[in-house]
Amino acid sequence: MESYLTIDDVAKRTGLSAHTLRYYERIGLIAPIGRAPGGQRRYATSDMAWIEFLLRLRATNMPIGKMQAFAKLRGAGDATAQDRRQMLEEHLADVLTSIEAMQKSVDVLQAKIAYYRSLEQSHASDSHTDERETDDPGKSL
Repeated sequence: MESYLTIDDVAKRTGLSAHTLRYYERIGLIAPIGRAPGGQRRYATSDMAWIEFLLRLRATNMPIGKMQAFAKLRGAGDATAQDRRQMLEEHLADVLTSIEAMQKSVDVLQAKIAYYRSLEQSHASDSHTDERETDDPGKSL
């Protein structure tokens, strides 16, 4: 027999608030959740797996409208597998582009940090060092 989680349990496990979980259900990101006889939501293992996937999409900055479109396709069944795959491939391309841009920023920041460490060491060894940044590799920051 499958065990079910309450909305509070899901909130604790995912970091989403109960309000956000209800909102996601209301806007169609999460399919209607099963209910206990008293009306309380009961999340199944499959619900948790889907919510965890949504959190991955959110963490990679997929816009909520695209997440909704993906959820709608998912709800339509296996006939939409190609459309869902294409959506994920496009999103992955966007994520990889973002990673590349972030890596370039990391490189500039590391160069800037190295420059300042060098400047500090030079200044410490020679109290008369000119503090102008003439050969600053990260001057654009």
